Parts: sequence; structure tokens; C-alpha cells
Amino acid sequence: MYRIGGIEAGGTKFVCVVANQAHEILAETVVPTTTPAETFGAALRFFREQGGVQALGIASFGPLVLDPEAPGYGTIGRTPKAGWTGADLLGTFQAGLGVPTVLDTDVNGAGLAEARLGAGQGLDVMAYLTVGTGVGGGLIIDGRPVHGLTHPEMGHVRVHRHPLDGDFAGVCPFHGDCLEGMAAGPSVMKRLGHPLSEAAPDHPIWTILGDYIGQFCTTLTLVASPRRIVLGGGVMGNTALFPLVRSACAKGLANYVPHPKLAATATDYIVPPGLGDRAGAIGALLLAEGAMRTG
Repeated sequence: MYRIGGIEAGGTKFVCVVANQAHEILAETVVPTTTPAETFGAALRFFREQGGVQALGIASFGPLVLDPEAPGYGTIGRTPKAGWTGADLLGTFQAGLGVPTVLDTDVNGAGLAEARLGAGQGLDVMAYLTVGTGVGGGLIIDGRPVHGLTHPEMGHVRVHRHPLDGDFAGVCPFHGDCLEGMAAGPSVMKRLGHPLSEAAPDHPIWTILGDYIGQFCTTLTLVASPRRIVLGGGVMGNTALFPLVRSACAKGLANYVPHPKLAATATDYIVPPGLGDRAGAIGALLLAEGAMRTG
């Protein structure tokens, strides 16, 4: 029987799934992200209790060491999450299950799922950006996530400070006022003391976040020219942000790229995910399929 496994490895939880060839979920569990040993152990037990899988895909928070020639290949890089720098994701699961295993970033996994099955179907170039506890992005070209020297770190691109944002320093421990530092969920909590969903509709935070995310969409448009930008994550779950982001992107482009899809009123360029919050887990399964083909 065809059975593949996927892990959407997040900073707060690991979503572990087993699926068939039609991507129908046969079994699922959620493992809290505590220590690497506890988390990996619980995830491995789940897959063994399900009778094992033929291949495994892992779409993980990062940064990740994805160059096979680099020291520490398959491990987590310098992450702010205590105790996880150097955690060996790829090696632990490959050895623990004895099956072909592929590791990629969570946003590359989600982007892959959106490109093949969601809001990016049929597009040769698309981008996926998540704005939640952190900010990250993946660029999918011809159905494959882009890798290079490392992997894209879109959340750490610098943005111009909005005039309404005062002297807020940002929350990124590495860069302070990069996109993640200024627009991720923790930055909202630090400013407001509560989630964005509890902010009044006329609170300046909506304009501020829309501007920062829109600035990045401008940069991404100019650098990569995707046919669509998919915005996911908990912050973008507040759908009132989408018109503000589209407007800020168009303002940043200043009509230099005269395409109707880039107008502030266009709704088919900057869009929500087609797969909702399941994109990461589905992307992990697609990575597993790739592991079967190459393993």
C-alpha cells in the first residue's frame, strides 16, 4: 500500500501526517515543539505506530542547512528558538525510519503545495510568503522551490519605517527592523499587547503592517517578477490587510511596471492561500513524493 509521511515542523508544533497517493490523510497527530529529543522521539513513534511510511518529507522552520556539501547538512541553523540550533532533522528521521527523506523550509513546502494544488496552479513563477510568528518566503519556479547558496530568507529584507510607527525598534534578534522584526505577530503583540484581530478597524497598526508587507511585495515583484504572490500565516488571516498590502505594493511600484494585475484595485496578484492552513502539511507530502522518485 502506498503510504507517505509528512511533517510540518513549526516552532510551536510538529504536524505529522500519513497519506495515500491521492494525498488523503490516513492518520495525523500534533506534537508540541519542546526539546529536539522529545519532539523527534514523539514524531518517530507516531510514524512507527502507523506501520511506517515509504518516504518522508519535512517542511521545517529554519534557517536550515540545505547544501549537501555544507557542514551540518540537514540541520537547523542559527535560530532564535532555544536549544534548536544544530538540531539534526534530516539525519534523525532518515535513520529513525530508514526511508528516503527530504528536508526543505516550511515556506518552500507551503509554496510547493500552493503551486501544484492551490492558488499558484498553472503558473511558471509564483511566490509564497507567510506572515505569522515569523516571516518567511519561498519562490517556486517551474514547480520547484528555489535554492542557491542557502535558501531564501525573505523575512529579513529591510523595510522603510512608516511615519506612524514612531521609534519602534522591531523584534528580530538579528536585524531589529527587518520585515519580520516589524510585521510578524510578536511585533504586533509588543506594540499593542494583544493580537491584531483585537485591534480597532481604525487603529494605525493596520496601515503600518499593510505598508511594510506591501513594500516587500514591491521588492519581490521587481526582483523576481512572480505571476502571483500568495500571502499566508496568522497575521494575513486578518483579511482586511489584503487591500492595504495591494495598495502599498502599487504605490511602491509607482506605475513603473505597467501591468493591470499590479494595480491597487487588482485582486488576482496578491492573494490568500488556496489551501488555507493545510499548505505546509501538503507540501511536506509533496516533498516525500519527490524523495520516493529520487530515493
